[in-house]
Amino acid sequence: QVQLVESGGGLVQAGDSLKLSCAASGRTFSRYGMGWFRQAPGKEREFVAAISWRGGSTYYADSVKGRFTISRDNAKNTVYLQMNSLKPEDTAVYYCAARFLLNSGTYDEYNYWGQGTQVTVSS
Repeated sequence: QVQLVESGGGLVQAGDSLKLSCAASGRTFSRYGMGWFRQAPGKEREFVAAISWRGGSTYYADSVKGRFTISRDNAKNTVYLQMNSLKPEDTAVYYCAARFLLNSGTYDEYNYWGQGTQVTVSS
């Protein structure tokens, strides 16, 4: 199976930048898309960004468009989330997740998740 480990979180001030990493291990030979999600205190988990298995397509939540960039390096089995112009409302636990491309040509659900990394943005 696949194990995912996030890193790079921390405490920063508004306007600062952070780069999160998600390292995959285990069964990494299949085609899979990757996503970033976050959960703030008292709120439900929300989608942040996603990238296709080749890296040619990316998707972003409206709240982070223009500020966050998702990328991947398949040779290193790692997905990144570059976060610029951070705001206090970005404070959350950030999770990476993987979904595999099925024979039907569609993606499965996000069945593999990391443990999360805390991002705190002070004002």
